Amino acid sequence: MKTLFLASLAFTAIAASSSADTVTFDNFKTGATPPGWTATQTGSGSAKWSVEKDDSAPSKPNVLKQSGQATFPVCIKNDTNLKDGFVEVKFKPVAGKEDQAGGVIWRVQDANNYYISRANALEDNVTIYHTINGKRVAFKSINTKVTSGVWHTLRVDFAGNKFTVTFDGNKVIDATDESFANAGKVGVWTKADSVTEFDNFTYGAK
Repeated sequence: MKTLFLASLAFTAIAASSSADTVTFDNFKTGATPPGWTATQTGSGSAKWSVEKDDSAPSKPNVLKQSGQATFPVCIKNDTNLKDGFVEVKFKPVAGKEDQAGGVIWRVQDANNYYISRANALEDNVTIYHTINGKRVAFKSINTKVTSGVWHTLRVDFAGNKFTVTFDGNKVIDATDESFANAGKVGVWTKADSVTEFDNFTYGAK
């Protein structure tokens, strides 16, 4: 009986530490912004976020697509509030002459203040930044192949001032920063004229 009780406690601890939510966008109406998300941008321009059908989606049939043009289009999950945890997304760079980028944002205070890590298919790199009052500043970057037209996985684990970025299953960045210590929302990000698709948006607290 004692063994069973201890096993139950261990299972409960594992479940609590690994709890996560995933948004697949598959049950949302196509051609519109997903309900429960704020589709906006940092800076000027006009971002366009919509749920669209894509037969190549990791979870079929739908994806979240950004097809407008703005300084930094962002789409924020409204009901999230994480201080320590993780955020992960599958993304596909589709097109863009200035940029072909996809990223995740966390500890989002508003559309102008957040952390962001992104991968760029035109530059072949992964970078982590803070954006403060709309100004984006990089604090670590690594060169790695980012192929356009292919689905990739980007994940950030964050605890206190420590951040780990994983790209396609490989840890690529360890970094520290003190800009945002408080909990905030999570979401996805692109830049400029990037046409980018997102799927299987997953997040959780630690």
